[in-house]
Amino acid sequence: MKAVQQRSYGDPSVLELAEVPDPVAESGWTVVELRAAALNWHDVLVRKGQYSSPLPHTPGADGAGIDLATGDEVVVLPSLFWGADESAPGPDWEILGDHRSGTYAERVLVPTESVAPKPAGLSWAQAAALPLVGVTTFRALFTRGRLRKGESLLVLGAGGGVATMAVSLAAAVGAKVFVTSSSDDKIAAARELGADGGVRYDDPTWPAAARELAGGRGFDVVLDPVGNWAQAIEVLRPGGRLVVLGANRAEHAELDVRPFYFGQYDLLGTTMGSPRDFSGLLDLMAEHPVPPPVIDRTFALEQAADAHAHLESGGGFGKVVLEI
Repeated sequence: MKAVQQRSYGDPSVLELAEVPDPVAESGWTVVELRAAALNWHDVLVRKGQYSSPLPHTPGADGAGIDLATGDEVVVLPSLFWGADESAPGPDWEILGDHRSGTYAERVLVPTESVAPKPAGLSWAQAAALPLVGVTTFRALFTRGRLRKGESLLVLGAGGGVATMAVSLAAAVGAKVFVTSSSDDKIAAARELGADGGVRYDDPTWPAAARELAGGRGFDVVLDPVGNWAQAIEVLRPGGRLVVLGANRAEHAELDVRPFYFGQYDLLGTTMGSPRDFSGLLDLMAEHPVPPPVIDRTFALEQAADAHAHLESGGGFGKVVLEI
């Protein structure tokens, strides 16, 4: 079969199309013939060697296609071997595409428990874009963040897959959602997904402007996929929750301890999600009018390097997808 492989770590040019052996199913495992694979920032870190993936290596966490054993249309949950404890993943947990071959390929081998029915009405590209960002965002907002109908949510950054999914899910359950962005166009696009408004984070006074959007008191929940903890806490109401699931802009954060504990804030770390979280996501989508994942651009499998370059440019809105 054809698969994208990297034989070294580096820039997008290390991603090349190659012929590799077909995966073989075994007990407890399923081969999925892929129709699409979605990109995530995680894939960029894999490509650069952040997770010491074995070389040569096929990256890719997200995918949708046909279960070869049943003929069913399915999506792949890339959160493997979560374990029995819902509060955090167990010691065997891993992300598909880290240390085993991922979805930038015509076929992929995954644990059978990581295969779920493709949601009705989604295209292959939309279905492939759902699992990682969907389960991650569902866990961040509802399992960890405890977001409820009528509460206010600020999403830092308006254009990425997590941000667009967060706006869609939170608005669907009746939360009031706002975003930050450096682009008026992205704020406008977020409004089309259900956001009530937003502020430009390239204005140094944006925390004050954001608090005004929440009536001056601050937000019940702030979702931070970028690592901007100090300013995120500035826009929380007393007793609010800061949910952190990324460090795209900053690997370190400095906080003033005294205002933090006097503010009675919750600081919640999260990543990915369990099969139970994924079931919760699919149930939410079945019960509420959640729009499909936003697709920014699609590329052919052999254009994986171009797709990574586009993802890293930061200019898109929504998910980048490889069509297979």
